[in-house]
Amino acid sequence: MVLEKTNIPFDTYLVGIGVSPGVAIGETFVINRARTSVVERCIYPQEVETEVARFKAAVELSRQQLEDVRKRVSNKQMREHIYIIDTHLLILQDQMLIDDTIQIIRDELYGAEGALARVLNKFRAVFNTIEDEYLRERRSDIDSVGERLLRNLTGSDHYNLSDIDRKVVVVAHDLSPADTMQMDKEKIHGFMTDVGGRTSHTAILGRSMGIPAVLGLETISQMVSGGVPVIIDGTAGTVVLNPSEETFKEYLAKKQAFEYIERELLAYRDLPCETLDGRHISLLGNVELGKDVDVLLEQGAEGIGLFRTEFLYMNRQSPPTEDEQFETYRRAVERVAPNPTTIRTLDLGGDKFIKEIDLADEANPAMGLRAVRFSVKEVRLFKIQLRAILRASAFGRARVMFPMVSGISELRQCRELLDEAKSELRAEGVEFNSDIEVGAMIETPSAAVIADLMAREVDFFSIGTNDLIQYALAVDRGNEHVAYLYEPLHPAVLRLLKMICDAARANNIGVSICGEMAAEPIYGLILMGLGFTELSMNPHCVLRVKRVLRQISCSDGEAFLSEIMAMTTALEVVCRLEEEMGTRFPELFGTMSI
Repeated sequence: MVLEKTNIPFDTYLVGIGVSPGVAIGETFVINRARTSVVERCIYPQEVETEVARFKAAVELSRQQLEDVRKRVSNKQMREHIYIIDTHLLILQDQMLIDDTIQIIRDELYGAEGALARVLNKFRAVFNTIEDEYLRERRSDIDSVGERLLRNLTGSDHYNLSDIDRKVVVVAHDLSPADTMQMDKEKIHGFMTDVGGRTSHTAILGRSMGIPAVLGLETISQMVSGGVPVIIDGTAGTVVLNPSEETFKEYLAKKQAFEYIERELLAYRDLPCETLDGRHISLLGNVELGKDVDVLLEQGAEGIGLFRTEFLYMNRQSPPTEDEQFETYRRAVERVAPNPTTIRTLDLGGDKFIKEIDLADEANPAMGLRAVRFSVKEVRLFKIQLRAILRASAFGRARVMFPMVSGISELRQCRELLDEAKSELRAEGVEFNSDIEVGAMIETPSAAVIADLMAREVDFFSIGTNDLIQYALAVDRGNEHVAYLYEPLHPAVLRLLKMICDAARANNIGVSICGEMAAEPIYGLILMGLGFTELSMNPHCVLRVKRVLRQISCSDGEAFLSEIMAMTTALEVVCRLEEEMGTRFPELFGTMSI
C-alpha cells in the first residue's frame, strides 16, 4: 500500500455502522451520489401537459435503466437478489406515486420535480412511523427510485460502478441497490457512505457479495477526495483514513485472519448446530415474501423463524386476496418442509399500506393501532390472512405467530378468530392442520412480565428483542441523541429475557429469539445460558453463529449467566462478555467491542 500525500492526519479514525463484515484496504474512489437538489417552481397552465409528459418520460427512462441492470446481473452471483430490482420496478408502477405526482402538477401547478418531491416526502413520512427497523429501512427503496426519477428529470449523470476499472474503495453519500449489484468484487474491495443502516437492501447486498462496508458515516463523502489511503473494518464499523504503516500491518493481519475464518465457515454448512454438551439449537432464518428462502437453505438454516408478511400489502391499492396469500405461504412452507415456517401476522397499521382503509392520524403510531390491535379491529382482513395461513399448513409445518401482544385478552381474541377461520374452512371442506402451532411475539414489557400466564395460552414464544429493548429502556435507537442508551445487555433486559425463558421452560413450550441479538455470535454464551431452543436471524449470519455455538456448552452458559446476572450496569456485562468471548474465540472477538 502506498501512502499518498493528503491533508488528512495519519490514523484518522471514524465510526459508522458496520453492515458487511471483513477488512478492506485500498484507495478511495468518490462518486457523486448526493441527493438531487429540488427547487420547487410554479408553472403556467399551458405548461401542465409538457410537465406531465416530462414526468412520464422520466418514469419510462428509469424503467429502462432498471431493466438494463436486471439483464446485466441476471447471470451473475447477484441473481438471487433480482427481486430487489423487481421491487423498484413495481414502485415505478405504483399508482399513488404516479397519479399523485400528476395530480399535483395539474391541480397545484407545480413543476414535475417539485410535484414528485412532495409525493416522495409523503412516502417517507409514512415509513418513518414504522417501528420495525427492517421494514422502516424499506424507505430506502422509495428513496432510490425517487432519486433515479429526479436525476432523469434534471438530466443528471448516472455513473455505473461497473465502469470502475481498478481496485478501489468506493465512497458516496448513498448507494442504491442497483449501484451495489453492479459492483465487481475484484475491483471494488469495500464501500462506505454517509447514510444507510444494517437492514437496508444496500447492506444486505454487500453482505451477500462479501464486500466489507461501513454506512452511516454522515460526512465521509465530503471529507475525502479520490486516492486517499483507507482501511474499512466492516465488522467493527470503523474506518481509518490515511493509516500509518503500523496500523496498515495490524489490519492486514486482521484481514488475513478474517478471510481464513470465512473459508473455514463453509465446513459448518451441513453440520448440526449442537453444543458441546449435546443440546441441539435450531438456527432459523428471517425472510420476506419467500424471496430469501433459497439463500436461507444454502446457508444451512433449518427453517423460517420469522416470515414477514407486511410486504404482501405494500405498493398496492387494495390488500392481497386470500388465494394470493395462500400461494405465497404455501411455496415457502413446501420449500422448507419438514422444518417450520413461522408466519407472523400483519405487523403494521392498515393506514400504512392499504389505501382503501382510512384511519385517523396518530400522534404516536408506534404505540397506536398496529399489529394485533389493528388485526382484531379489521376482522375481515385478519380472517383472510388466517385462512390463507391455515390452508398453507396442509403442505408442511406452518406456524402462526401474533406480533406485539400486550396481554392475555388480545391473545385470546386472536385465537378466537383463528378458531373461527378453522370452522369456516372445515365447513367448506378445505384441508388444513387443525393442530397448527400458535405462538406469541414477546415485544412489550407487559407481555414479558406476564410470560408465565401467556405461556399457558400458546405453543411457543418468539422474542422480538429490538422492540422489547426499546420499550423496556424507553429508548428510540433511531434517535441519534439517545441511541447510546440502547443496551441489549442492560440488567433490566437480561432479567426480562430470563423471566420469559423461565416461563417457557416451566410450561414446556419452545422459546425463540428473532431480534438482532440472535444474529450476533458474541451473545451466544448468554443465549445458551438463558435456555433458548431456537434462534432466528438474517440467513447470512447462520454459519458464524453455528460455529460459535458448536464450541460452547449450555452448562458453561448457565454458569456465565449466573455471574453476569449479579452485575449492576450494562458496561460491566459488556466488559465481562468481551473478556470471556475474546479468551474463548480470540480469532473472532479478540479485538471486538460490542
